[in-house]
Amino acid sequence: MKIELGITSFGDNNRIHTPEGIQDKIPADERIRNIVEEIKLADSLGLDIYGLGEHHRADYAVSDPVTILAAAAAQTSRIRLSSAVTVLSSDDPVRVYQRFATLDALSNGRAEIMAGRGSFIESFPLFGYDLRDYEMLYEEKLDLLMAVNNNERVTWSGSTRQPIENKGVYPRAVQDELPIYLATGGTPESSYRAGALGLPITYAIIGGNPLRFRQNIAVYHAAADSHGVDKSRLKIATHSWGYIAETDEQAFQEYYPPTAASHNVLAKERGWPPYSEQAYMHEIEHGALYVGSPERVAQKIIDTAEGLGLDRFMIHLPMGSMTHDRTMNAIRLYGERVKPIVDAYFAQK
Repeated sequence: MKIELGITSFGDNNRIHTPEGIQDKIPADERIRNIVEEIKLADSLGLDIYGLGEHHRADYAVSDPVTILAAAAAQTSRIRLSSAVTVLSSDDPVRVYQRFATLDALSNGRAEIMAGRGSFIESFPLFGYDLRDYEMLYEEKLDLLMAVNNNERVTWSGSTRQPIENKGVYPRAVQDELPIYLATGGTPESSYRAGALGLPITYAIIGGNPLRFRQNIAVYHAAADSHGVDKSRLKIATHSWGYIAETDEQAFQEYYPPTAASHNVLAKERGWPPYSEQAYMHEIEHGALYVGSPERVAQKIIDTAEGLGLDRFMIHLPMGSMTHDRTMNAIRLYGERVKPIVDAYFAQK
């Protein structure tokens, strides 16, 4: 038994917090170059997957993950390269496939798509989509993406775009099919959809006890069973915020300021309460923050992977205004000290 371990990132470029106060925002070009360095390091350490998110806001540097992943593809050799997520509802599925097929060529078959609706809605008005069509856009575009992925020549019709009549889509991916993970924050409907379609699923677990997602996974498996899906196609992944330092105390201290700052930006937008150290420590002890020493984080990953029956776990870092040197050190500890503990445990299963 092997659990794949990886990283997800949103390319945060919030303001840098120092003991002297708030400094300048990290320039987008610097943040993007840093991401490529992070992927290169993760690859050299034997980590399995790197997923990069798509956003269209000032506090995130990445609007086109594929371009950055393509830059990293030329400088890496084994790590799989994925979006995290592609906001499929506001994109063109044909172009999504073509971009990822191109990435697949550059990486010699290491590209994946993590398709979702996204937790932010800026892309909808930006690209001319009506939020009233939120559900229909996602359902139809996922259907078209799967059709393009499975067929060189495509015939498809729906209500969200003009029909396609026996048109070829090129280039084709190196892999027979691009892996398409359905990404969800945990709605039962998404678990059912992924299971019924026979798609791998990624759960974003960003709060509360991760084991509560057992209910969603049960729905996923039940939907697959009821639709006669080949169980070998079913894969379960999660990603959660986290950070690793030499000691628990160091990790707790270094990770709290950027976590609180990032949370409070969204709190103002969404009416959440301000973040507190009490909430922070509760999530570390009992919830979905994977923060601490390598030994602590490794054990929490093991508990989650075993409790949910995971095939893949991804730690989400950096958070907000975390500096590049701390991010790189956390990745190094993840690969050099966390991964061997997790690998050794599951090698015995």
